[in-house]
This record gives sequence, structure tokens and C-alpha cells, in this order.
Amino acid sequence: MASEQTIQEIEETLGQVPGFLELPAEPASDHSWAIFRDLVLGETELSPREKALVGVTAAAVMNCPYCTYFHTEEARLADVTEDELEETVTVASNTQYFSTLLHGNEYDHDEFVTETDEIFEYIREQEAAAGDD
Repeated sequence: MASEQTIQEIEETLGQVPGFLELPAEPASDHSWAIFRDLVLGETELSPREKALVGVTAAAVMNCPYCTYFHTEEARLADVTEDELEETVTVASNTQYFSTLLHGNEYDHDEFVTETDEIFEYIREQEAAAGDD
């Protein structure tokens, strides 16, 4: 169980100590809260909106109903629209689809990197040319 100080901080932050934050065994309990607090709730390089969309994406790919519910509500709190949530999950499924194809077919990683670099170089050139117009 988390230290009394951590329990008090969780209650002040979330209004309660949810059961999932009681799951980590010692000595991970205080650290687990700190990671959650600092990454999910804290001020970081990503905005709350961006973090919520990352969470929705990860949850969808992992097929985790707990994470999906939590991060979907987090996203709604950050003013993500239902259309944006649908698109986020669709992009995640597209990534998972192609990952399955690449891994299942044992596609050569070096070839993939080379092709990807060429694609993005081409796109950058096209964007630069469009900006010159």
C-alpha cells in the first residue's frame, strides 16, 4: 500500500483513491502514483489533449477496456470531439494492421527504413516546392 502522504495526495488530486492505484505492491506503489501524476496529470512537453490521444491510441491497440475507458474520458475532458476519437482509433488500427503485415511477412527492416526515408524526403521536397510558389 502507498504511504500515507501519497494516499493523501491522491485523494486531494482525484477526490478518492481508486482501486487501481492500490494494486501495485511495495515498493512500487508510491512510484506508480508519481509516474501517473507526473506523466498523465503533470505539465510535460505534450498537452493534456495530446496525452489523451496517445492514451486512446495505446489503449485501442492493446485492446484494454480499462485503458480505453479511462483515456477516452480523459480525451473528452480535454475537448477531443467524438469524430477525433473515431479518427484516432482508426489511425491506431491502421498502424496495427500494417505492423501485422510487416511482421507476419518478415519484411526486411533495412529496406523498410530506406523506403520510408525516401518517401519522407520526397514529401519534404514537394512541400518545399509548394511553399516556393
